[in-house]
Amino acid sequence: MKKNLTSITIILIIMAALTACSGKPNQPQQTEQPNQSNQEVKQSRQETDQLPAEDRAGNKITIPSKIDKIISISPANTEIIVALGLGDKLVAVDKYSENIEGIPENIPFFDIMNPDAEQLVALEPDILFATGMSMSDGSDPFKPVKDLGITVAYIPASDSIDGIYKDIMFIADSLHADSKGQEIVDTMKSKIEEYRKTGSAITDKKTVYFEIADSPSLYSFGRGVFLNEMIELLGAENILSDQEKWISISEETVISANPDVILTNVNYIDNPVDEIKNRTGWENVTAVKNNDVYYIDNNASSLSNQNIVKALEQMAAAIYPDIYK
Repeated sequence: MKKNLTSITIILIIMAALTACSGKPNQPQQTEQPNQSNQEVKQSRQETDQLPAEDRAGNKITIPSKIDKIISISPANTEIIVALGLGDKLVAVDKYSENIEGIPENIPFFDIMNPDAEQLVALEPDILFATGMSMSDGSDPFKPVKDLGITVAYIPASDSIDGIYKDIMFIADSLHADSKGQEIVDTMKSKIEEYRKTGSAITDKKTVYFEIADSPSLYSFGRGVFLNEMIELLGAENILSDQEKWISISEETVISANPDVILTNVNYIDNPVDEIKNRTGWENVTAVKNNDVYYIDNNASSLSNQNIVKALEQMAAAIYPDIYK
């Protein structure tokens, strides 16, 4: 994705701390069609019996029985929809989803914070998936869309791996693709468990600093963020684990903590790794002295969806190259 994704990434993760999420499925009945085989009926029921009654923000919603047109105003959600094999049903996405592989060509792009509701309605979507940050100022930019009977489902960015599983299944259930969603989640769980099992046996833990905004306005995270969870399951320690959520920090804090490894997903400067290595006063930091400063894919480590597994793989190789081979 384009380098300007980082700006929206920072906004997204800040908004994640301001929004809550939950989901409760209900189980509507489906009428068996006379010409369907038993296998077809079974598969059809599998894909429709888990229609959610609430979105991930806890709002009551009604999912259409048939969905042909989808709008996604969030790159994380767009990637999930494409992974479900439903990218061809997208009729519009947010501008940060523009370079995601699998979306149709020549579809319109919308502003996450200030979408044109009239143009959205004109596309006649069956469902619209939005990020919680769209309501960060207390207003609902999609109210005109909902007032016309179009289902709008809000999905605040999840702060845990378990929350990401639930986000994926919410979208899959909403789009009558729960078996594919479960396949994606099961694959994630299997890979993550492999890393967790290895990480749990590590006793000599390395310390890690993960930078998501560079100097002079350093930004990182403490507990209650899925990236912190990923560092810990790999058998390492976040130097900021005594703090909560997404945080602005000083250079002195990092230098004093003296991390063994530094990770960065900053992608709006030419070489973030060299920028860190060449900072005045950082030359005696263990990670800098040992050349243990690494770039982690911005997209995979910023968006809360199935692609965090890619980021986890890169983090493992950077922190413990001799253990995770």
